[in-house]
This record gives sequence, C-alpha cells and structure tokens, in this order.
Amino acid sequence: MTLDPTQRVINHFNESTSVIRDAMNRVAPDVATAAAVIADALLKDNKVLICGNGGSAADAQHMSAELLNRFEMERPGLAGLALTTDTSTLTSVANDYSYNDVFAKQIMALGRPHDILFAITTSGNSRNILQAVESAHERDMICIGLNGRDGGELTGVLRADDVNILVPGPSTARIQEVHGVIIHCICDLIDHQLMEPS
Repeated sequence: MTLDPTQRVINHFNESTSVIRDAMNRVAPDVATAAAVIADALLKDNKVLICGNGGSAADAQHMSAELLNRFEMERPGLAGLALTTDTSTLTSVANDYSYNDVFAKQIMALGRPHDILFAITTSGNSRNILQAVESAHERDMICIGLNGRDGGELTGVLRADDVNILVPGPSTARIQEVHGVIIHCICDLIDHQLMEPS
C-alpha cells in the first residue's frame, strides 16, 4: 500500500530532526573549533577556499555567499571563495586533465600558506575532494572537512591540525540537511568572534 503523501512528508521531517538532534552533541565541539580556525585565519588576512560536488557544491556557494556578503549581522565582507562556480575553469581542467583535478589545480594557483580549505562531502570518498586536501597540504593550508557517514578516505588524509566534522546519517539528503545547519552555525560563530567587542 502506498504511503499517504502528507505522512511521507511528516516522516521526512521526523527523520531529519532526529538526525540533526543525534548529530548535535557529537559535532558541536568540532564545529566550534572550525569556526575559531576560520576566524583566526580571516583576522590574519587569509582566505577560505570552499569546494564540494553536487549538493555539496551548492553548499560551498551558499557558505561563500554568507561570508562575502553577510550572514545575520552587518559587517565587512569576508574572503570566502567557492571553487565550484567557474565553469570555464572546471570544464577545461576536467577536459585537459581529469575531473579529479578540478579543485586541486585551483588550490595550487590560489591557495597560500595558512589559508583554509573547507571541503564538503557526504561520503568522504570523492576523489577530487581528496586531491584538493592533498594540494592544500602542499600549499601549507589548514583543511576543514565537512564530512558524512563513516568519514571515508578523507579521515585518513586529514592531518592532526585539520578539523573533521563528521555527520553520520542514513542518507545523503539527511547528511546534507545537517551540513546546512553546521554552515549556519559556523557563520554565526565567525560573525560573533570577529564583530563582538572583546
């Protein structure tokens, strides 16, 4: 028997709130650490390079917009750049080299020591994300993984001074929903760390 559409929607909401609630205490310390690392880098005139695939690419652009424009308080724009938006660069790298290189080559050109790579993945296994992290390490950047499921291969390539925010979840959709909440938490913490008087 087919589930009533209204009940199906309610079930999605219930599952989403359950995953968010379960992730909350687990990820909160890492989220706070990531925000502090980013705020410190921005105060030192460094930038945040953000990447991801599919829905995570949309999250990268979302985060960049919150940094460059504003989140919930008035403040100067912050140096956040989504590596997912330049279709000419993405397609030329994918065509001439490999799709695995689309973020890594941008990082090698744009990344500077002590910049931040914010890499978003729901599985931890995207080859171009793994290569992005490796390139960021070559550029002496700090990496923050917004990760999912069991962390995948990304957990093994992140270093001790990197941050791995790991969201376990039953599906990509539920993980991405938590990722959205985490991005908002990070933007809020950055705003308060940069703009509130000490």
